[in-house]
Amino acid sequence: MKQYSKFLFYSFILSVFAIWSCGSKNTESAKEESSDEIEVEQAAVAASLEKVWETAAELTTNESAHYEESDGMIYVANIEGGPSEKDGVGSISKLNAKGEIVERNWVSGLNAPKGMTVMGDYLYVTDVDRLLEIEMATGKINKSYEVENAVFLNDADNDGNRVYFTDMKANKILFLENGEIKTFAENQPNINGLRIGNGNTLYGLDADGFKQYKSDGSFEIINSAVTGGDGLIVLDEDTFIASKWGGEIYLIQNGQEVKLLDTSAEESNTADIGYIPEENLVIVPTFFKNKVVAYKLSY
Repeated sequence: MKQYSKFLFYSFILSVFAIWSCGSKNTESAKEESSDEIEVEQAAVAASLEKVWETAAELTTNESAHYEESDGMIYVANIEGGPSEKDGVGSISKLNAKGEIVERNWVSGLNAPKGMTVMGDYLYVTDVDRLLEIEMATGKINKSYEVENAVFLNDADNDGNRVYFTDMKANKILFLENGEIKTFAENQPNINGLRIGNGNTLYGLDADGFKQYKSDGSFEIINSAVTGGDGLIVLDEDTFIASKWGGEIYLIQNGQEVKLLDTSAEESNTADIGYIPEENLVIVPTFFKNKVVAYKLSY
């Protein structure tokens, strides 16, 4: 009986210890979650976008803005016609960093130009079912890469060797390398925005959220709240700006999102955004409003 009593006593002590231990872990977990919430709230207070300038409403259905550090110009892709029509009415405009239209029709006769990136001496732009290579010095089309089975080419970026671009309706990320177009990743639902940063890491925005890709095309979802994103900016390895076409811009920091701007009530879109790092300016194509707006980012 004494041995049995001792057994019961020690069992009781172990049970109490186990309950205390679990409670301690739960408390620590709750503290960590509370700390994360506080950090997000602080980011929400600290981060903001303030309008600095806007262009005249002369950039018809402008979809994408790319700031090019090599010449200090902002390149704007104007669809002008239907977003998937091969109608030859699209164009690319050049702005200076103050928002002045330097050359309205720097390149004309395009179909529905969208994402842009500069690699070497060329500007690459997606144009419905082809990737165009445009000479920066002259604005002339050097090459047109027809993309087999393309449906709706959209955003683009490069790592110095490859030009990556998306086919949003075919759910693919493709790339151009040494004159050949290959597939990088498939089954990426409504994949749109692309950006390369942080040691040539590829990031993307699709219907599942904000993703970070590995070199083999596999990925992890960093944030699943900002779905259906359009434009993407990499500020550092933990901090990103993402736009949604309907009129929303988010700061994503350590996987947590904070809404910085919502112009949906004004029916002013926020399409494929650009960025001027020297001035912390987010460059926003407004699509149907036919103008580009610059916002000062503070965070």
